[in-house]
Amino acid sequence: MQALGMIETVGLAAAIEAADTAVKSANVALVGYELTKGGGMVTVKFEGDVGAVKAAVEAGVIAAERIGKVFSKHIIPRPGNGVDKVVYSNETVGQGNPYKEHKPNTVEHSTSLGLAEVKGVPSLEDTASDFNAEVPEEALLTDKQIMEENQSFLEDAGEADEERNGLIEVCNICNDPKCPRRKGDLKSTCIHYKKLRRNAQ
Repeated sequence: MQALGMIETVGLAAAIEAADTAVKSANVALVGYELTKGGGMVTVKFEGDVGAVKAAVEAGVIAAERIGKVFSKHIIPRPGNGVDKVVYSNETVGQGNPYKEHKPNTVEHSTSLGLAEVKGVPSLEDTASDFNAEVPEEALLTDKQIMEENQSFLEDAGEADEERNGLIEVCNICNDPKCPRRKGDLKSTCIHYKKLRRNAQ
């Protein structure tokens, strides 16, 4: 494992700025970032040559401080054995662990083209003749009939939706669906208002 550099920032925006500047300023590879559990801190991880990592971390810290707060920075010139398990943890978001086993594609490749002879498929001439078949006049609908059917279908669907949603507006004084008054209209427009008013007195 090469040298390891880390920048811990408060907030993701500062971490992205640090990562962008660090990768652009030196020949380092971005390992990824890791979010802390609480506190809103983000750790950005780099690897590369010692001098490149040092330059990248310094540039990343300066850039991140312009946007947010840098909590800490650290460079490990020669990480020990086993440190890579912490660096390439499951919580690290980014390029991932280069030490993961790569499973090869299990699909077998063959050199043949896989052409097969198909029997019983109708030819283009046979299918074209099917389109020219005569249709009885009774089966043909006029445009007016189609429009009437569509209109009645839409009206039925609209009424069913209103009933399901309870959106059929009725007069909230008499609750009579035949009454032209709707909620919010004048009371005097209710066909039963005079009768209800007399009963209330």
